This record gives sequence, structure tokens and C-alpha cells, in this order.
Amino acid sequence: MKTFKKVYIEITSVCNLACSFCPQTARKANFIKPDTFAYTLDQIRPHTKYIYLHVKGEPLLHPKIDELLDMAHEKGFKVNITTNGTLINKNRHKLLGKPALRQMNFSLHSFDGHEGSTDREGYVSSILSFVREAAAQGIIVSFRLWNLQKHEISSSEKRRNRETLEMLEKEFQLDYRIEEKVVPGGGVKIADRIYLNQDHEFQWPSLDAPEDDGKGFCHALRTQAAILVDGTVVPCCLDGEGVINLGNIHRTGFTDIVEGERANNLVDGFSRREAVEELCRKCGYRQRFGA
Repeated sequence: MKTFKKVYIEITSVCNLACSFCPQTARKANFIKPDTFAYTLDQIRPHTKYIYLHVKGEPLLHPKIDELLDMAHEKGFKVNITTNGTLINKNRHKLLGKPALRQMNFSLHSFDGHEGSTDREGYVSSILSFVREAAAQGIIVSFRLWNLQKHEISSSEKRRNRETLEMLEKEFQLDYRIEEKVVPGGGVKIADRIYLNQDHEFQWPSLDAPEDDGKGFCHALRTQAAILVDGTVVPCCLDGEGVINLGNIHRTGFTDIVEGERANNLVDGFSRREAVEELCRKCGYRQRFGA
């Protein structure tokens, strides 16, 4: 039986921001029901112990996220949450003290990615207030600034990141500038259980994108799989529109889906360093793993 390092479970397709780097989904607005979430956990239980509560959407919008965390704990899962962080004050009481919660990832690049963002200091301060308590409870925290440009960027773009980094440097009393330590695609430990990762902005794969030669490797269905809010199984967390629809857990068991012909063809293709799915041939993220 296939096992995965992680399975992504999308608990909502709705987001409260409209970031330039994240294409809006054309799928119906939806929130997973607690009984459906419990069913999903039972489906994937033989395959992983680690779940990530996102594909598209902002997980902290889910009104019953505390119930979902309790269910995950009861069924033996550890949970990672990736959030834009804007709703952390409203939800801190639903997150803190939950034994299932392993890691919180804060996409700090969301602030500048969303055109209507105001009050950077208030935004970062509210996240840091949560992080102080979360880290004391043993929760891992990753700050993400995935907005580096491969071309020369303007001084205003550099300044925006510097303002955010300065707040982190002050909070954690760092005696260095974070840019001196971190490299694109990597991270730096800035305190116990607290990390910062910087990376280049990436393009979400799209069937409208140009196709390359299809050579390369990917961890899709090898170390990860994803389930959209309606139960559609896709190979990875970047198939946010369900283009590579492997099946639906409400009609076919998850085990049968990930062991199915289309799933196996995708894995076998990447074993040959070949992308057999059209969307994979149009995914720039694959190129990070080399040819």
C-alpha cells in the first residue's frame, strides 16, 4: 500500500484575499462538513499520519476548524496549517492548546500580494503575538516570503520585504540581517522551533501555460497527494482546479484511487523523468527537482 509523507485536505475553497500570485479558483465556494472530514480521515488513515489543511482557500475561514483539529487528534493525525495570517486573532483560541496542531506556516508574502493590504506592522504584530504562545506549546512555525523575483527588483519591492524582516529580527533579537543567512528555496532557523523560508514566486500550473519537453521529476503521488473540498483526489497541492482528477472519495475508495491506472502512470512516468500529464508538462515547479 502506498504511504505518503503528507496528504493535503482542502477544508474550504474560499479565501478572504485576492493575491496577485494566486489565481482565483473557478470551483464552487465550499466548506467541508465535519462528518465529511471524519470520513476523509478514515479514508487516508492507512496512507499517512500527516495532513495539511489547504490546497486553495484560507483554512482559518472554516468556522469549525477547532472541531476538525479535535477529530484529527482523535484519529491519530498531526496537522500542518498554511495561512495568510490575517485571521489569526479571531482564531487563536481555536488553535492554541490543540494537540493535533504540529506546524503553522504563515505566508507573509500575502500582505504585499493583496492589493488592499494596510497596516503591515499590525499584521505582523498579530501573527507574532500568536507565535509566542504557539512556540511555547511546542508548535513549529514557518514564516514564508515566497516573493523573490528572478530579475532585478525595484527598491520599493526590496523595502517591503526589509520592513517585514526588520520586525522579525527585532522580535527574535537577531544580530544579523536575515537576507545574509537565507538562500532562495531554503530556510533559516531564527529561534527554537521557528523558521523563515524565502523563495522565488512561482507560477501555478495552468493548461493555458506553454508546454515544455516534459522532462523532469516530481514527488506527486510519491510523497504526497491532495483531496479537494468536494472529495476529488489530485496528485499534488498545485492542482488547485482538479485538472488531474484521479477520482472522488465519495464514489471510490482513496486506496483504489491512488493505486489506479492513471495514478500509477503518473508515478511511473516520473520514475523515467517524464511528465505524462499535460498539466505536469506545464508546471514550472517540476523544474526545481532537475531533469
